[in-house]
Amino acid sequence: MSYQLAVEQLYARGHELAPPQPGAPRRKFDLAYMRTLMKDLGDPQTTFPAVLIAGTNGKGSTASTLASVLGVSGYRAGLYTSPHLERINERVRIGSQLISDDDFARLYFQVDDAANRLVASGDLPHTPSFFEVMTAIAFLSFAEQKVDIAVLEVGLGGRLDATNIVEPIVSVITDLGLDHMDYLGPTLTHIAKEKAGILRKNGVMVTLPQHPEANYALGEVAVPLEVRGVNAAAYIPDRGLAQVSPFRNVYPARILGQDVTIDSPLGGSHQQRNLALAIATAVELNQHHGFAKITAATIAEGIRSTAWPGRLELLTSNGVDFLLDVAHNPDGAWTLRSAIGQLPDERPRTLVFSCLKDKAVEGIAQTLFPLFDSSADRVHDHIVLAPMNNPRAASLSDLEQAAAHMEIPVETASSVAQAIDKARRVTPPSGLVIITGSVYLIGEARRILKRDD
Repeated sequence: MSYQLAVEQLYARGHELAPPQPGAPRRKFDLAYMRTLMKDLGDPQTTFPAVLIAGTNGKGSTASTLASVLGVSGYRAGLYTSPHLERINERVRIGSQLISDDDFARLYFQVDDAANRLVASGDLPHTPSFFEVMTAIAFLSFAEQKVDIAVLEVGLGGRLDATNIVEPIVSVITDLGLDHMDYLGPTLTHIAKEKAGILRKNGVMVTLPQHPEANYALGEVAVPLEVRGVNAAAYIPDRGLAQVSPFRNVYPARILGQDVTIDSPLGGSHQQRNLALAIATAVELNQHHGFAKITAATIAEGIRSTAWPGRLELLTSNGVDFLLDVAHNPDGAWTLRSAIGQLPDERPRTLVFSCLKDKAVEGIAQTLFPLFDSSADRVHDHIVLAPMNNPRAASLSDLEQAAAHMEIPVETASSVAQAIDKARRVTPPSGLVIITGSVYLIGEARRILKRDD
C-alpha cells in the first residue's frame, strides 16, 4: 500500500470545482452517496462528537484556533481542514500531528476498495470524489485514534458538503461573502442558506452579526429549526484596547469570569472575528457539552500556540522579507489591503500574484493592484504575475488583462520560482515581497522559500 500511489490515485479523481470535460455534466452533489459509503465503512463519523464550521472566510483560522484550545485543555482533538498548503496530510491532524503516510495510504485503499465494491453492486452511481474520499479518510482516522472531539471545516457550502453527514454538537458560521457563486447561488441570501445547511433541529449556532442580507437568511433557516444562537460579539475587543499588527493580535478579554490576555500569532484585525468565534465555541463546549477542562487559561494558551501558516505569515528567505496571505476572493483581498495599510507607507513592496480562473480575478486585482502602482507615486514598487501548475489556474493573459484595464504596469514570470527570483531582484533591501491570490500559490511559494533559505 504505497503512499505515493494513494496520493496519485486520489488526485486522479479530479477536483470537484474543476471545469467538466466539454459536453460532460457538472458533478451532482448528494449526501446520500456519502452516507452509503460511510455506512459500508462502519459509520466512523458517529463515534465522536464534532464541531462543524462553515463560512466564506475564516473557517480554517477558526477551526485551527479551536482545535489548539481543545488540545491545550487536555482533549484529543481531530482537525480536518482544506485545502492544504504543501502536503495533503495537512488536512487530517490529531493535535499537532499530521496523519502519517502509512495511515493515509492504508485508509485510502480501505475507502477505495469499499467504493469500488459499492459501484460494482450498483449501490453507488459513480466513484466518490476527491473531497468525499478525503473526508472518509479523516472520519476513519479520528475513529481509529479515538479522538475526544473533531473540529471539521466544511469544504464547499454546507448543505451538500461531505462533512455534513455528521451530527454536530455545535455549528459555527464564519463571515459570509460572495464566492463559488456558480455552485452556491448568485446572491448572499443563496450562499447564506447553503451555509446554514449545517444547522440541526434544536441545535446550536455560533456566529457573529454580518451583512443584513446574510443575517436574515441565516434566521430564516435557524428559526424553524429552533436553533439556539450564540453571538460571539462579546469576545471582540474594543478598538482602543487591541494592539493589532499584520502579524499579531494582542488584547484583554474576559472569559468564563476570568480576565486573560489574548495573544494570537494570527495577525490583522479581521482575525479578531475568527478568534471571537473560536472563544465563543470553546465556552459553549465548556458550559453546555461537558468539556469541563476548558478554562480561560487554556483558551488563552491555545490561542497563543495556534499554528495556521499562510495567513499574513511573515517569512525571511535569503535576507528578503516575504508576507504570505491566501487572499483568494474579494473579501480576502480587502482584508489584505487593510493589513498592508498598517505597514509603513514609505517601505517599498513587490506583489507576486496569481489566482484561480473560477475566482473573481478582476475584483481581487482592482482591490490590490493599485497599492503597487509604480506608474503612480510608488516608483519603487512592482507587480510580478506568476503562472501556477494547476488546471484551475487563471492564465497569464487573464491576469495581465486585469492589470491592463487599470493601466497598471506588471511583469510576468514563467513559474512561481522565477516570480520569486524576480521579486528578490527588484525589491530594495528594505522592502517587502507580498505573495497572494491563491492557496495553491502560497503552498508552492512556501516550499520554494523554505528550500532556498
